[in-house]
Amino acid sequence: MSVQERKERERAGRERLIVATARELAEQQGWDAVTTRRLAERIEYSQPVLYSHFRGKREIIGAVALQGASEMAVALRAATAAADGPRARVAALAHGYLDFAERNPAVYDALFQLDGGLRYAREDTPGPLKDAFAALLECLGEVAGDAVPPGMFTEVFWASLHGIVTLTRAGRLLPEDTEQRVDLLVDRLAVL
Repeated sequence: MSVQERKERERAGRERLIVATARELAEQQGWDAVTTRRLAERIEYSQPVLYSHFRGKREIIGAVALQGASEMAVALRAATAAADGPRARVAALAHGYLDFAERNPAVYDALFQLDGGLRYAREDTPGPLKDAFAALLECLGEVAGDAVPPGMFTEVFWASLHGIVTLTRAGRLLPEDTEQRVDLLVDRLAVL
């Protein structure tokens, strides 16, 4: 291995460490606790080293969001893989989405609540974000109905799930009624 290859491998390792540490800190204490100073202390590198990887917290949030989008896509596909029939797949997708958001609140915030400098729904949208949307579309496209573009149907369904997540987390919806909300969403929106 050349010196250059070793340096690139070390740099990539530091970057993964920064992202993992930011994510861990955010999951434990919230995004307000994630500062470049605290990250530098936790990873045992100086702040200038951290800034050589990311220009600031915004880019770190973006990196966590991209990692989270990849994980969400995997989780959604896994949730729907064993479901039998369109209704079961859509219900499994909804539960998979809600479960991901509940298990990864800081990642969910990085994806959908905070400014990570990422562009959504554009030509230059990063691949992991497109793939997470594709994981939704793969399941929802089959139940959109003939009169509705599958992408638009997916956006509306996704927005409904996002509303359930954010309103439940904010204490504005009772968590014990989530199953009924999912049933209503699936039964009323999906053409089965």
